[in-house]
Amino acid sequence: QGQLAESGGGSVQAGGSLRLSCTISGFAYRNGCMGWFRQAPGKEREGVASIYDDVTTTYANSVKGRFTISKDSTKNTLYLQMTNLKPEDTAMYYCAKDPPGGFPHNRCDRLDYLGEYGFSGQGTQVTVSS
Repeated sequence: QGQLAESGGGSVQAGGSLRLSCTISGFAYRNGCMGWFRQAPGKEREGVASIYDDVTTTYANSVKGRFTISKDSTKNTLYLQMTNLKPEDTAMYYCAKDPPGGFPHNRCDRLDYLGEYGFSGQGTQVTVSS
């Protein structure tokens, strides 16, 4: 069983930026889909962004134009660059990887699959103050 370790969270003011990192280790398979989802107290889990085969990206409407997902396979690391942060972005952020065989119907654009079917780490907290 592999491991995912998130880092880079913190507290910022609205309009600020953060870059989250997720170190990937120990997975015996190299399926193509990884991403980020978030969970805030009292709110539903929300898929934020995904990347397939290190190239094809999908974003939630709530973060489109502000967040950028990327993956450096040479460093086994997934990133989420977050800019123009808003108080509503406050949440625990989790990195996720698809299971062996991929997500159902290989749908990496289904951001809800990240939290429902993917392996995830312990999360990193992002807090944005107004």
